Amino acid sequence: MVFNSLLVCEECDMLLREKPLDPGSMVICPRCGHVLHRYQPEGLQRSLVFSLTAAVLFVISNAFPIVGLTSQGLESSTSLLGMVDSLFHDDMPLVAILVFATTFLMPALVIGALIYMLLPLRLGFLAPNVAAIFRIMHLSKPWAMIEVFMLGLIITISKLNALATVLPEIALWSFVCLMFALTAAAANFDPRTFWDQVEKLQ
Repeated sequence: MVFNSLLVCEECDMLLREKPLDPGSMVICPRCGHVLHRYQPEGLQRSLVFSLTAAVLFVISNAFPIVGLTSQGLESSTSLLGMVDSLFHDDMPLVAILVFATTFLMPALVIGALIYMLLPLRLGFLAPNVAAIFRIMHLSKPWAMIEVFMLGLIITISKLNALATVLPEIALWSFVCLMFALTAAAANFDPRTFWDQVEKLQ
């Protein structure tokens, strides 16, 4: 974080003087080795592009079936929300809530918050309540567990192959792309650069 002309290490609380950085360079705490800041002038623009891409992929991932099953002439397919509904009806409400929160609600909040903050900034103005939205994104990010969901889904598919024919649907591939798009959006989002641009527009 930045305090006037000082950088504060979030790991060991060491104070360092803020210095101009070249694109691609970073500031590392000399005491604990924590990366304090990585200067990416175009990072916010890339984060916006990846966030918009993630939004499209998120819609596809939840609008279409994930996998199709064929067994003894019977065919069935389900989407993510269909899986949540099935868990509710199978008397597993806590699991259903957990799946819904970590694979739908929290990723939606992260994607929505990034677009809400970055798109107006790109257009030259500030969105209302940007500090509150930033806080929501920061709190939601650790709970957006699409990677864990994909790992569990792959293991489930591999086990179901012994009992039925499992056909990957469009949403499965969309979820894979969504996982990479979200990771790229988060990696390119630099809070320090973001708040510097916010201050210029205030």
